[in-house]
Amino acid sequence: MQSEKSRPLLLFYILVSYVLIQFAWWGFLMIEQNNEIYHLKSEINLLHHEDPQLVIEQGNDLEKKLHQRWMMIAGEGLVFIILLSIAFLRVRNTFQKEAQLAAQQKNFLLSVTHELKSPIASAKLQLETLLKRDLEKEKQKELISNAISDTERLNKLVENILLASKIENGSYELHKENVNLSEYIEEGMNQTIEAFNPKHKVTLDIQPNIFFSIDKTTFPSIILNLFENALKYSPVNSVIKIILKEQGNGLILSVSDEGMGIPDEEKQNIFKKFYRVGNEETRRAKGTGLGLYIVKYLAEKHGGSVFVKNNSPRGSIFEISFHG
Repeated sequence: MQSEKSRPLLLFYILVSYVLIQFAWWGFLMIEQNNEIYHLKSEINLLHHEDPQLVIEQGNDLEKKLHQRWMMIAGEGLVFIILLSIAFLRVRNTFQKEAQLAAQQKNFLLSVTHELKSPIASAKLQLETLLKRDLEKEKQKELISNAISDTERLNKLVENILLASKIENGSYELHKENVNLSEYIEEGMNQTIEAFNPKHKVTLDIQPNIFFSIDKTTFPSIILNLFENALKYSPVNSVIKIILKEQGNGLILSVSDEGMGIPDEEKQNIFKKFYRVGNEETRRAKGTGLGLYIVKYLAEKHGGSVFVKNNSPRGSIFEISFHG
């Protein structure tokens, strides 16, 4: 499989090498031809002119013309090499980006397939159990609750995929309205915590009565994706902290965790579509590589900028700075 992916790039390298060899051979032949013409003209001058001074002057003129032609060939060759090098680098980078994107899309499809099958299979099993067995009322409630949770997880995944598709097509528009963001986030997070029932210590530090203009349909995706991200990559019983506060003329929304953290070299890539941090510990966690891509897009659409920082003593802080 790897050889099939690298075959077009290998053929490109062979083509470039062939062009360079042919160009070098062309340059050599041009220089040889110029030298031959110079020597022939010098011999003709010696045969047809008896004045030594005139022969010397004409010889000097021929030598100057020879050097000028050499310089012309060298200059044209240098321009050709520069243009070929630029084209080579651009085409190679395009090949590499396409290969990287293809790999990310393949991983995304595999992840989505697993993410879709898991809640469907789980919900189906629980509903079949309800149908085939006569269970106590409490057990029935538990199975129904689990099935609803799986359905919500499935719905969240579909919403993320659809939203990412709209973002890619540039067809999504926000409809903002002024809300009490403090109450909105606190109420939404309390419902989310109840639905997820996480085995983590989730704390809310929400400054009261902060009003801000948001799109109520999509803004929850910012917090939910950051919260799910913290849940996935944090150990059980660790602290996840959500902060909303005013700062200067704007406000800060942050989600911090005590997970494995993000290497500095990966921080600039994690907001790209389909991208997931490339270590085995991270890749074992569920995910499609769309969550942070959506967070960045929605944050910017709401007039904000998103940053990732190191938490102390370990973990990450995702901070969004909204401008007033």
